[in-house]
Amino acid sequence: MAVPGTFLTPILLLVCGLSPCLAAAHSPPGVECVLFNEEYMTCTWGSRETLTANYSLYYWYENRSPVVECKHYLQDQGISVGCHFNQSEIIQFQSFRVLVNASLGGRTLEIPSERMELQDLVKPEAPVNLTIRNTSSNQLELTWNSPYPKAHCLEHAVKYKSNKDTSWTEHRVKGDIFSFPSVDYEKYYTFYVRSKINSYCGNTQLWSEWSVPVVWGSNSTSKDAAEEQLHWFWIHTVLIPVASCLLLLVLVVLLVRMERVWVILMPRIPNPSKNFDELFITHNGNFQEWAGVPKDVMESFKPNYSENICYVSELPPKDMYEPLWENSNY
Repeated sequence: MAVPGTFLTPILLLVCGLSPCLAAAHSPPGVECVLFNEEYMTCTWGSRETLTANYSLYYWYENRSPVVECKHYLQDQGISVGCHFNQSEIIQFQSFRVLVNASLGGRTLEIPSERMELQDLVKPEAPVNLTIRNTSSNQLELTWNSPYPKAHCLEHAVKYKSNKDTSWTEHRVKGDIFSFPSVDYEKYYTFYVRSKINSYCGNTQLWSEWSVPVVWGSNSTSKDAAEEQLHWFWIHTVLIPVASCLLLLVLVVLLVRMERVWVILMPRIPNPSKNFDELFITHNGNFQEWAGVPKDVMESFKPNYSENICYVSELPPKDMYEPLWENSNY
């Protein structure tokens, strides 16, 4: 492939003459390259929804190397939408150019990009290890670390908001320390930090992502934290076990009382048959032997028929007899 600039104009005229709509219908919106933390770089030119042709990317450094095709394409459902560059393929402070070929129906359109300076395309990684400490009674100090290898090339932005604020407050910071001069112990604060390359090392507007937040206030490291921890200690170690024991005791008492109520409502019917097995089987129904009553006692309960017989008769009617004193014969 010829170096762009020598044959580019004739190729564009030829392609546009053969297929006037190819450039208008399938040209990507432009190649955007980002160098992530100086570790790798990606150049993208669209998405599956906007691209219908087959694309290939070629790149070179001015006055440095020949034209080379991308070795690691980024695919979206079988369509090339970008290119991934390893760290060994990246050369900063050298003018970088790319050329994208769009192929459709056997015809090819070459779409060049503008010259790029890679040091202006660096996007640092988000800061890590955010730490807050008290420097005085009402002043805080926020510190962090940056994974970017050239910490002196960074500037930072800190944003924070309390639980009573409605909007975020943001400050630019040159170093990696931010002092918060006035703190309210009744509030709860949240802090974020992000970074970008400063004007001494590049000309970029690419900020890193915001860091993982760090919090400070009445629910974290304030002067009331110890009291709150003690409060939760008593809840977890004293109140909850005692309440559990009391609940268990109440359940046991209720269970016993319910058993008594059930016995009262549905009393059991006694079955005395087993208690008299010995009376009928061993003693053949002899209650005296079964009960162990002495014979003389039993004899005292027998009836005594040795008494004299007393005869009783009716008197005759009055007209059948006369008084004895009137009849001397009698």
